[in-house]
Amino acid sequence: MTGLHDTATDMLAARDLIARRGGRPVFAGLSFSLSSGGALRLAGRNGGGKTTLLRILVGLGRAEAGTVEWNGEAVADDCEAHAMRVGWLGHADALKVALTARENLESALRVAGRPTDGVPAALEALGLTRLAELPAGWLSSGQRRRVALARVLASGAPLWLLDEPTVGLDAASVAALEGAIADHRSAGGMVIAATHTALDLGDGADSLDPAAHGGATAGAAA
Repeated sequence: MTGLHDTATDMLAARDLIARRGGRPVFAGLSFSLSSGGALRLAGRNGGGKTTLLRILVGLGRAEAGTVEWNGEAVADDCEAHAMRVGWLGHADALKVALTARENLESALRVAGRPTDGVPAALEALGLTRLAELPAGWLSSGQRRRVALARVLASGAPLWLLDEPTVGLDAASVAALEGAIADHRSAGGMVIAATHTALDLGDGADSLDPAAHGGATAGAAA
């Protein structure tokens, strides 16, 4: 389901990132690295820059200064290649309500130029097999969130970037997500997640508070 390289050891690195909002620093001098099999929890208060950092890492936002690198090469030098190595989950589930759960996954993967053979396993991993042929508009908010997560699982991307992935999930669904994260990491994948819940990212997971690097203003959007 991951489609990861068996022998490669990949490295994601952020170097001296600076981001501002309204002229004020969200974070400055923020650096970290993450290698194959690693996990990083983005912690801290609301408005502390967690979503800002994730959007920079996925390529949807830009830092004022600093670089994001993959295996020593700036990801901005080949945005298409970076898009293929990222499985992204934002605040919005981004589902088409008229399509079934399965059709949503297959459509999104085809648009991204990815194979669809991982869809059945992703649906099963998150307990969605019996719901696969229901339109997304019929699903509960928690079920739709699981479909959005299944899109990440089925992507084959080595790097998962998850923004509040447990919103709307019950305890059983959180446990299923934790199992999927453990499988992904054991296959050499990486996970970075911003979450306020007790999501277990597994052994050896690090924690980073972006606001501790330059300080985000309280009350600002994350």
